[in-house]
Amino acid sequence: MRIDGEWYECDDGVVRPVIRAEVLSAAGFWEPAFLLVDTGADRTVFTAGLRELIGIPGTKSDSRVGGVGGLQDAIEIAVQMRLTSDDGRKPIFRGSFAALTRDEALDMSVLGRDVLDLFAVIVDRPGDTIALVGQQHRYSIST
Repeated sequence: MRIDGEWYECDDGVVRPVIRAEVLSAAGFWEPAFLLVDTGADRTVFTAGLRELIGIPGTKSDSRVGGVGGLQDAIEIAVQMRLTSDDGRKPIFRGSFAALTRDEALDMSVLGRDVLDLFAVIVDRPGDTIALVGQQHRYSIST
C-alpha cells in the first residue's frame, strides 16, 4: 500500500508536507482534513475546529499535548479516519486520538507516529514526494 501526500502551501505561505484524510463524523459523514506529516510528533492530534466539525464527544484526559507552542489541554476522541491509497482503496484507521480544546492552539491537525510507525515515511522536498509506504510496496535509495 502506498498513500501519497503533497507539499501544501498553508495560509502563512509556508509549504508543508500533508496527507489528505477523511474523518468520520458523529452524523455519519466523512469530513475532509489536512494532516501535517510530523515525524517528530508522538501522536496524532486534531485541531479544536476539526473536533467541532466531526461532533465526536471526547473524554477528559489528564494528558496534555506539548510542542513548540508549549503545553495545551486536550481531550481523547475515538474516531475512524481514512486515507486514500495509490490504487483508490481507503484503509480505515480506528483509534483514540488527542483533540485540542482551543482554536488557537494548533493551525493544522497532525499525523503523528502512532499512525506513521505503520509505514516507511518518505518526506522528500527536492524530489517533490510525500508518501507512506507499507505492505507489498517497497522503496530503494540509489546513488
